[in-house]
Amino acid sequence: MPSLFDPLTLRAVTFRNRIGVSPMCQYSSEDGYANDWHLVHLGSRAAGGAGLVFSEATAVTADGRISPRDLGIWRDEHVPMLARIAAFVDAQGAVPGIQLAHAGRKASTAVPWQGVGAVGPENGGWTPIHAPSAAAFTDGWQVPQALSIEGIAGVVRAFAAAARRALEAGFRVVEIHAAHGYLLHEFLSPLANVRQDAYGGAFENRTRMVREVVEAVRAEWPERYPLSLRISATDWVEGGWDVEQSVELARMLLPLGLDLVDCSSGGVVPSARIPLAPGYQVPFAARIRRDAGIATAAVGLIDDAAQAEAIVASGQADLVLLAREMLRDPHFPLRAATALGEEAPWPSQYLRARR
Repeated sequence: MPSLFDPLTLRAVTFRNRIGVSPMCQYSSEDGYANDWHLVHLGSRAAGGAGLVFSEATAVTADGRISPRDLGIWRDEHVPMLARIAAFVDAQGAVPGIQLAHAGRKASTAVPWQGVGAVGPENGGWTPIHAPSAAAFTDGWQVPQALSIEGIAGVVRAFAAAARRALEAGFRVVEIHAAHGYLLHEFLSPLANVRQDAYGGAFENRTRMVREVVEAVRAEWPERYPLSLRISATDWVEGGWDVEQSVELARMLLPLGLDLVDCSSGGVVPSARIPLAPGYQVPFAARIRRDAGIATAAVGLIDDAAQAEAIVASGQADLVLLAREMLRDPHFPLRAATALGEEAPWPSQYLRARR
């Protein structure tokens, strides 16, 4: 079996190891533009030895942002700074990736350290917001407008246009965000999707928009580059989306050009009881990898070198994506290599500190 520091190749892209930086919102943009914060944040993790560095959830439309301070890629003018970041990440030996997202009914919310819940136009937010159905995420949040068929097609086109811009910016992995209660997850989950048309009800209908987005993005994204999908493998609520449906979705998307399933969970309803524990989401990655025959990424409270090594070496996932631990230590991959007795490429500027 492979080890954490073995290379991984998906299509024509080779990652130097199996450690990736998970997409993490920074809430530091103005009008969607990346800036020096994003350059330093993502660049330092690339210099820290990661094999893959994902941007945060990057909105494909202005009204698809989670907060007014989210990163965006809905206009051509967003590309130059994103290109500078992707080039720096690539120059450090990491593969630059970008997550494309639409927040759905969880759009127009407060920056976390400034409050909780929805914000209106008077505080930089917007209205209306859109979702599969006219049901708010929770009390006190905006009631969204249900997307029309034409509106759904517009969002699909926005994902495709964002993929074209991502290619222009120099990213080599695109991830479609269909997790955490955002728009595409909302269409998947019967807890948020109560439509009675071709996009609601039966499994085939609830998965239709995700299939259309994957096909549209794959049509713009070069064959040589891998395409990833982040899902919530379960809603953690009876009657919601679950791992069996996640396996079936992965099977459907594999022939459409999907290469990797990034396996998270939860987020579509606030009432879910999630059993947080180290590696609590790893079994989802293992199940989807085994039953759907597709590469997976494991996430969720992974913060130890031996733990990460065991996930990969046991075949539960093809790579691990770290979030909180990467915030605490941008150089976790270098430290993990030392702990595991492996070699990792330290930046020349840091060699004097190597033990």
